[in-house]
Formats: sequence, C-alpha cells, structure tokens
Amino acid sequence: MYSVVGVRFKKAGKIYYFDPEDLSVEKDQFVIVETARGIEYGQVVIGRKTVGDEDVVLPLKKVMRIANTEDALQVEQNKIDAKEAFQVCYDKIVKHELEMKLVDVEYTFDRNKIIFYFTADGRIDFRELVKDLAAVFRTRIELRQIGVRDEAKMLGGIGPCGRILCCSSFLGDFEPVSIKMAKDQNLSLNPTKISGLCGRLMCCLKYENDNYESGKEELPDIGSEVMTPLGLGRVVGLNILERKVQVEISATQNVEVMALDDVVVGEFEF
Repeated sequence: MYSVVGVRFKKAGKIYYFDPEDLSVEKDQFVIVETARGIEYGQVVIGRKTVGDEDVVLPLKKVMRIANTEDALQVEQNKIDAKEAFQVCYDKIVKHELEMKLVDVEYTFDRNKIIFYFTADGRIDFRELVKDLAAVFRTRIELRQIGVRDEAKMLGGIGPCGRILCCSSFLGDFEPVSIKMAKDQNLSLNPTKISGLCGRLMCCLKYENDNYESGKEELPDIGSEVMTPLGLGRVVGLNILERKVQVEISATQNVEVMALDDVVVGEFEF
C-alpha cells in the first residue's frame, strides 16, 4: 500500500499520483514535483489517500515541496515566453515550408525543455526546424505530433450543444466512441450532427451508452412476436429510455405504445 496525492498539471488533464512523504499536502494546494520530463508545477486535486500496488506506476515519484509565490510567478512568465516561442516557431515552419500546423507551445517549469505541439497529415521531417529552434532558444527542443482530438482539448471552444467542450473542461481521458453508439441511441447518422469540433464522433455519445445497452437487453428485438392485452402483435419500434415498445397489432394493423410489462415475447400463430 502507498500513501499518495493526486496531482494535475493542466485543466482537464490526467491525474498522476505522487508520494507526499512527510509534507502536509492538502487538496487544492500547488506543489513542485519531479516527473519523467523534469521538474513540474501542478495542483493537488486528490488529497492524501492510500492506494494498492495495482493503482500506481513504480517507482513512485515524490512531491519535492509545496509551491510558493515565486513558483507561481515563474509559471506565468513561462506562459508569456511560450507565446513568443509560438510566433518564432510559426515563422520557422513557414520558412521551411513544412506541412504542419502548430497548435501550442509549453515550457517545462524548470525551463529545461520547450515542447511544441503540432498536427500533420503524415510524418514530417523537421530536423532542420529543430536545429533552428535550438539555436534560438538554446535549450532542449521537443516537437510532439498530436491528434485532432488532442488539438481540440488544447485549444478549447464551444460544442454544438452550446457548452464549452467536454474535453477541454473536465474529461481527463478520451474514451473510444463508435458509430454503433449513435445507432443504439436512434440518432441521425449524418456526420455533421454527431461530430464534434475535432471532426471525430462526439465524446458525449459515450455518456448514456451503458444505459442504452442495458435497456436493449431488457426490451424485445424489433420484429419480435409478442402477446399484448390487445392481442397478438409485432414489435416495430423501441423507446429504450422509457422502457416502452411500439407494437403493430395484427388484428387492426394499428401501432400501439406499450410498457414492457404489458408484452410477452414468444412465438405465436398469427
């Protein structure tokens, strides 16, 4: 068992566990921690708790100290310098005529590395670009290619629903989303209706998917023969959320909406 705190480095970013040791670290405090890419500044979003071996990635890195005002000022300065670095990199990309789109630039807290995030349709030979950037900034340079969903998460925006994008406001991880989820929810399969700003299927299709899947297991399949209080019929439609079925009554050819308890599934003589 390990005593840990959960630290997040970006809004809606992943949460990583660190060992607080003897520090009195509390939720919402900012801390300085050692990460795989160097010294970083993050916020404690999960207070001290005990977790099992399967929940941590060993070796568990430690919280170095609680952040102070100078650290906060350093972070703000890094953001200002990152904006200037963005323009420099953009100009270099134009100069080298590279088919890539610069999305964001980030300094690590200790300024030992600058990370340039970009999107591109394929692989890019940016060796000359890295040389130019290293000559300007005189520090380690990393160019990291990201996907369109990560681009939307970084840039943010307003979704078709009129709310701030889920990925940039609270979603820590992207979960797989399939067209089957849209079909199960009886949504239009028009790509413009079920796609987000990133051009991929909207993440929110996943939110109610489990409820739809459990509802489908309880309800009869479309085309099933059922017995109802009005006589024999055939299922022609489903309302999964309300657990109701649309039944075409054989005797009258009328379509009736019925509760699940009012129909009996089976094979009957019509």
